[in-house]
Amino acid sequence: MKKITIAEDDQFLSNAYRVKLTKEGYEVRMTADGEELIASLNKEIPDLIILDLLMPKKDGFEALKDIKANDKWKNIPVIIASNLGQTNDIDQGMKMGANDYIVKSDLSLEDLVKKINALIK
Repeated sequence: MKKITIAEDDQFLSNAYRVKLTKEGYEVRMTADGEELIASLNKEIPDLIILDLLMPKKDGFEALKDIKANDKWKNIPVIIASNLGQTNDIDQGMKMGANDYIVKSDLSLEDLVKKINALIK
């Protein structure tokens, strides 16, 4: 079973992701901030990470930098899911090594599943 780790501090949204992805056959692990995400990667390496940018303790950009700097984690596909929809935020996320960038306000869970399937099937 493919594993997805979600780093998202919005409980409602992370729950919606979890329910949808579990129904799609994924094993889902939830983290609420960048520090928790990095701690979880030390325990288990997922097949994909969904990463929010605006989170407490350690934001998504910092977490992404840590992921891409670590030889064990640098090849994990990362989809940034953020409300930061400005071109410079998207460009920065992609330059830092994200595989995809979705703006949460424009997101349907079906589209998210398609993007995930394209990256890890």
